[in-house]
Amino acid sequence: MRSINLRMIIAGILLIILGVGFYAVMLSAAPNSTDPTALMQTVGSVSGVAMGISLVLIVIGLIGKKV
Repeated sequence: MRSINLRMIIAGILLIILGVGFYAVMLSAAPNSTDPTALMQTVGSVSGVAMGISLVLIVIGLIGKKV
């Protein structure tokens, strides 16, 4: 029997929220940039990596550990 790791699931959910929040904040700040396209490409990459890591955390948390 395996038990889920709730801490990893919560950390993954928080990381998703932070990634979306960072993207939204930078989306509103992009028009003030000298190169908004490059800025949003970088922000999208960073947010994508954060979401990927969060999904891995959630999956590992759901798999859990042996009791």
